[in-house]
Amino acid sequence: MKKITLTLIFCGLTLTAKSQHASVEKSTYGIQTGFLGIWAHNETKLSNQIVLRSEIGFDTGIWGGTFYDKTGYVFAPVTTLEPRWYYNLNKRAKKDRRIDGNSGNFISLKTSYHPDWFVISNYDNVRIVSDISIVPTWGIRRNIGNHFTYETGIGIGYLYYFAKDAGYSENESDVAVNLHLRIGYRF
Repeated sequence: MKKITLTLIFCGLTLTAKSQHASVEKSTYGIQTGFLGIWAHNETKLSNQIVLRSEIGFDTGIWGGTFYDKTGYVFAPVTTLEPRWYYNLNKRAKKDRRIDGNSGNFISLKTSYHPDWFVISNYDNVRIVSDISIVPTWGIRRNIGNHFTYETGIGIGYLYYFAKDAGYSENESDVAVNLHLRIGYRF
């Protein structure tokens, strides 16, 4: 009888250990770069699967053609707040795949603001029109080694230009597209 009781207790402890829920990290910091920019970010845990990502950085614009003396570029500051739901952490943990550094698939609501504070450009007197965008996004993040990550995402949403502040007669709205591929370093 003691052997059966000990066996049942051992099996019960094993099942309890396996039924624990995977969770995002409490807080993680990093930098990322992609084809059109560089960003620093923080992800703060709100629940086991939801984080609030805050990000500052520079988005890049490039232009050129026969009307310009040279190809132009602009680096404009951007601030982003993005709640993310990492929806497949338990599935990844059950398959013994990495979830450290919030490695997993996510759905987010990316909200970005481009202020007209300053720009860095190879042309003089370049200004941007301030805008705000809200883009539902699906994406993935994976680890490369202990500190490096890569991330990709895609989404379509809403973009609003504050054109009156820049001297235009009325503000404008448009469709915003978020298509990103980034490589980063996690601290």
